[in-house]
Amino acid sequence: MATSQKENTKTTADKAPELNPVEMTPEELRAPLLDAMLSHVPFDGWTSKAVENAAADVNISNEMAELAFPGGATEMLEVHLDNANLILAEKLATLDLPSMKIRDRITLAVRTRLEQNADTRETVRRGLFTLALPQNLALGSKALWNSADTMWRAAGDTSTDHNWYTKRATLSAVYSAVLLFWLNDESKGFTDTWAFLDRRIEDVMKIETAKYKMRQATANFPSLSQFLGRLRYPGE
Repeated sequence: MATSQKENTKTTADKAPELNPVEMTPEELRAPLLDAMLSHVPFDGWTSKAVENAAADVNISNEMAELAFPGGATEMLEVHLDNANLILAEKLATLDLPSMKIRDRITLAVRTRLEQNADTRETVRRGLFTLALPQNLALGSKALWNSADTMWRAAGDTSTDHNWYTKRATLSAVYSAVLLFWLNDESKGFTDTWAFLDRRIEDVMKIETAKYKMRQATANFPSLSQFLGRLRYPGE
């Protein structure tokens, strides 16, 4: 699939300014090196080659780049995803989410995340490819969970019981499905993706409604845990 014009255009002006590695610590080099890396990912993926090209862009050695990111390209991808969550949280904080229904808050959160990546779909695609590698499956699961958590926190979720886990697990499934659909969506303004997102959210709401009705119907049923407890401690 072709990359966007923005991703295909690489000029001298796009490169990060030259840095003096003698005056900067590895920690200070992380941000400019990652910025430079992003212009190479659509072509080279999240690979050591892209890291080397990024290091050349900011005028540092490969050894210095390794000191900045000991985990290499994979660590850079993880930091990039963490940054994306921070940007998403900041954006959602500026919106009037409290006035919306929960389903609308979550729908807007997912849509906002995808819209922020509209010009860098190939970078996202390359990231998913890297996360799908066997050695990176744990990182991929963590990244997906963190994205869902960012969206729920922005939506005002304050649950601390098992609902905290089920909400994030459900949203992780929805977001991953919509993300894959979006990557291949060629409709104008991603209208097909937004329709797909609405359908997935509607499906989730039906499940939540059914669960609520079930809890209501069984609210007065004897507690199995209490029953077993009485069997174990009949005198209490």
